Amino acid sequence: MTEVTDKVNFKIGDDTYQTWYKIVGDLASGAHPLVVLHGGPGISHEYMTPLAEIHNKCNIPVIFYDQIGIGKSIFEGVAEKPKEFWTVDLFMDELDNLLVHLGVQNGFALLGHSWGAMLGAHYASHRHPVGLKHLILTGGAPSMALWGKSTGKLLNALPANMREAIEKHEKEGTTDSPEYQQIMGIFYEKHVCKTPWPKVMETSFAAMMQNPTVYHTMIGPSEFTITGTLKSWSCLDQIHTITTPTLLTNGVMDEAQDVCVSPFFHRIPHVKWAQFSQRHMPFLEEEDQTRYFQVVADFLMYP
Repeated sequence: MTEVTDKVNFKIGDDTYQTWYKIVGDLASGAHPLVVLHGGPGISHEYMTPLAEIHNKCNIPVIFYDQIGIGKSIFEGVAEKPKEFWTVDLFMDELDNLLVHLGVQNGFALLGHSWGAMLGAHYASHRHPVGLKHLILTGGAPSMALWGKSTGKLLNALPANMREAIEKHEKEGTTDSPEYQQIMGIFYEKHVCKTPWPKVMETSFAAMMQNPTVYHTMIGPSEFTITGTLKSWSCLDQIHTITTPTLLTNGVMDEAQDVCVSPFFHRIPHVKWAQFSQRHMPFLEEEDQTRYFQVVADFLMYP
């Protein structure tokens, strides 16, 4: 299995940034690659690298990259950028730039997870790229309001003292306190990924903790209290225009509950929905991992 890593220049106005990427497999094979959109926004790509298994199953290249401002695509002065810099259009432009640089814009599949699924849905429903052959949306939502509704419901299922502590620390700006971190750990255990976390998951979250600008600017202090630039984001009114065959996935205990996924299912014309038994990371959970890879592979080979 061949791997290539590199960076591509990404020009915004008079400034030039760089997007780091990794290709698993050979683009010269002519097979349509799978491009992976990580979550966050602001959580680096490492936790999604188990998806290299799709290369083994389908004999297609798999492309990972770190979105601008995080991981290996961090840049000097990231924390000083105004909030207006961090837009959905910015990340769609970056994706287009990468596709063109790699010469795959006329034939590719997208797999987005969490925020990456939101980005993928927005991209497909607003830019309608002619080269997009398959769209896979894992644990996403078509609007931040629906995401908040889902996570709010799960938050309300926690004991009252935990809810009150979360609200207190987020209001006071003390989300780095041990009490807050402990409660968030309980929530993540229930709805994101069981512990101990795989090393790739720890690496991605460590990158976000080291450089939290993108997440804090676009989301806010947490997924319960969305105060960032994505607070009013929605592509709900556009998803019916997605003509690409689409696969939806979520987990029974996922923070992306069915309220997030069902609008995709009811509005996208050519769509399948597969539900898994665990949480937000089916490609990391041993109970779901094998089936998840097979469902994705089958969809890519026989949509």
